[in-house]
Amino acid sequence: MKRGALGAVLILALLGWVAYALIPEGGTGGSGPATVTVTGLIGSEKRNFFEDPNVKAELKKKGLEVRADPTGSWTMSEQAKSTQGLDFAFPASAAPAREIQQNWGLKDSPLVPFYSPLVIVTYKSVAEVLKQNQLADHDDGPKGVWTFKMDKYVAALNSGQKWNDLPGADKHPELAGPLFVSTTDPETSSSGAMYVALLSYIANNDQVVQDDAGVNAVRKLLATANNVQGMQKISSDEPFRDFFAGVGTLVFAYESQAAALPLQGKDTRDMVVMYPDTTIQSDHTLVARTDGGRKLADALQNDPVLRELEARYGFRPQADPEAFWKQLNGKSPQFAPDLRNSGFKQATLPSLDNLTKLTTAAKGGIPK
Repeated sequence: MKRGALGAVLILALLGWVAYALIPEGGTGGSGPATVTVTGLIGSEKRNFFEDPNVKAELKKKGLEVRADPTGSWTMSEQAKSTQGLDFAFPASAAPAREIQQNWGLKDSPLVPFYSPLVIVTYKSVAEVLKQNQLADHDDGPKGVWTFKMDKYVAALNSGQKWNDLPGADKHPELAGPLFVSTTDPETSSSGAMYVALLSYIANNDQVVQDDAGVNAVRKLLATANNVQGMQKISSDEPFRDFFAGVGTLVFAYESQAAALPLQGKDTRDMVVMYPDTTIQSDHTLVARTDGGRKLADALQNDPVLRELEARYGFRPQADPEAFWKQLNGKSPQFAPDLRNSGFKQATLPSLDNLTKLTTAAKGGIPK
């Protein structure tokens, strides 16, 4: 080979090596962005979603690998005070998210990629007893939605009503003792805290508690509703699993937990989902501390594939709430198509300071 031709070959080879060296690790120029690992805290109710291989694959297309540590949403703000290695925090409601945002000194508004109303899960036989005693109602039309009467329930708590006080309960030996809804610990879990907020709203004449006088006015009711439960779990997935193991008659849960079962082809047996006629909504709020966290929040809110996967796990995507109903329509048990336009009253959450005082009161303490 002539010297000039040999030199040209060497130059082309060198250029080829340089081009190869510039391709990001993990793929070729056409395989998408280089993967960035983001680490954060999530509410335990989102564990299965983030562990889904399809979710991981779609996030990888966005250049993201998520390492998520599940924990109780209400204890998350304390854990998040140590920001070392954390890109985001993703609790199940806005109250702990606001505290995390404040602790991290962030000014931008966190995103709410999806939400889930709180519901009460029970068995068909129990629901029928409640309906017989005007504590529940059932839409006999095509919607078939069950409703739980919150005013009647608060009155039952105040009077110390027991199951054997209810006509029809004697046919069900498992219905014994005080009538109450089981929840998580309100001092550690968002769902438990929101139950306390909902009860306080009902007991305060459908008004949000705004001061110490309001806290004192509902203190007895909250303590009764909490103490009758005995030992409580710290995260929402535990009482829901217990329910399917035969522990618990009326369980306060995220709608997403119940909806995920039929969506994933799991046996729901004779489970009934009841919507409180005055309800409260869980806004899953992602607080992003780094660019990686912000990229994750954007993907969860705006990527259509991820929104479909969110709906598959029972969440209602904020940008496409119809995605939830499209997947559940025709499945059992029955779910409400659209709470926002279905006549359900929406309770307002108190400020974080007052909510903390209410949860302290529910545990029998004296709020500071």
